[in-house]
Amino acid sequence: MERNLTYIALMAAFTAVLGFIPKIDLIPGVPISLQLLGVMLCGLVLGAQRGALAVILVLVVAAVGMPILTGARGGIAPFLGATGGFLFAYILAAFVTGFIFERWKGDLIVGAVIAAFVGGVVVLYPIGIVWLAVYLEKPILVMTQSMLVFIPVDVAKAVVAGLIATQISKARPAALLSRQDS
Repeated sequence: MERNLTYIALMAAFTAVLGFIPKIDLIPGVPISLQLLGVMLCGLVLGAQRGALAVILVLVVAAVGMPILTGARGGIAPFLGATGGFLFAYILAAFVTGFIFERWKGDLIVGAVIAAFVGGVVVLYPIGIVWLAVYLEKPILVMTQSMLVFIPVDVAKAVVAGLIATQISKARPAALLSRQDS
């Protein structure tokens, strides 16, 4: 139990720290940030349930006012603004990433990259895009087309997350909790 709580807190802290890296706005109000990399790693390292709990911890800490989201944002406003859908979808993204990776039986790096891509792009984008379209009062198709510029960056994050998870597995196999339950 203590080990799980420690890992959840560590991955939440790591994800929060990624929020301090300066953002780049390709679409006003929707930054490119490294926090999604942390979300992907929460799922890959911790597995579905613990990964989602780590992301929930990050979001709760941010919601109570700690400026740990990209751009030093905190409080309720980011959850009600343009990025709200993406923030809420982070929980499901971590869960799905972990769920896929826990069950992957093939090559570790391939499984990690696929799991991170599915969770961090295939699951995250539709939720975030629909929220953004409603928030900006724009057609979903228009918002989907404008979000395409983010996909190469997020694919790169999935690859980096996969490489990190693979290295963790090689260096300290017991630290990759997602692979311990399988």
